[in-house]
Amino acid sequence: MGRASSTPLRERSAATVLERKPYPHVKVVVLDDDVNTFAHVVECLMRFIPAMTPDRAWELAHEIDGQGSAVVWAGPREPAELYHQQLGGQGLTMAPLEPV
Repeated sequence: MGRASSTPLRERSAATVLERKPYPHVKVVVLDDDVNTFAHVVECLMRFIPAMTPDRAWELAHEIDGQGSAVVWAGPREPAELYHQQLGGQGLTMAPLEPV
């Protein structure tokens, strides 16, 4: 039997690394509605979105009201799905997750 070369394995490993796609990132978007108060939106954002400050939550609530929607978080799909579900579970009107 001939001796196997390790070069093809290294080439395959390198090719595998090059073929990997980055983890998809998405936007979590809250939509304006006639149901939720500013205070409720702010409370939910601060409760569920990591590192959300009161000032930023109020800015986003005003953006939602004034522009009809706001991106409240963007990043990897898995945590985005959780935040989307949590905010929607509190009665906020959510847009479908969108690619960044």
